[in-house]
Amino acid sequence: MNTPRECARHLDDEAATLALGRDLAQGIESGLQLHLHGDLGAGKTTLVRGLLRALGFEGRVKSPTFTLVEPYEVSKLSLYHFDFYRFEDPAELRSAGFLEFFGTSAVCIVEWPEKARGHLPAADLEIWLRAVDDGGRSARLIANTERGARWLNALPP
Repeated sequence: MNTPRECARHLDDEAATLALGRDLAQGIESGLQLHLHGDLGAGKTTLVRGLLRALGFEGRVKSPTFTLVEPYEVSKLSLYHFDFYRFEDPAELRSAGFLEFFGTSAVCIVEWPEKARGHLPAADLEIWLRAVDDGGRSARLIANTERGARWLNALPP
């Protein structure tokens, strides 16, 4: 069976971005790496909020822009939500001590992965979010690994 390696979705509004996060929760498993790309305000944290809500997290989901990482224990998963926007040098990932979270059974979701380029493990799945003329967003999902392709394939149509 051929599993898709890429798909695109139009997200009309915040509710659609939350729904994409909810859809991603269906195929999530330990050890997956998700990289989120997009300008400020593109909906990266909103997408993570939808994913966490679908996994049963009821607390506040905030952007880790200033804390750099927000940890969650939910649905028997250890999940770390990173935001590297403030990194000025990719080596800051190592000096911050965050590499220990990658390559384990933890799910790592990274906003602004390009700020740690060359120091992060490859993403299983990447999502590129951008604003479009109608006021919505476009989401381009790209699987980079077999695990990422299975995750992508688990999304409802």
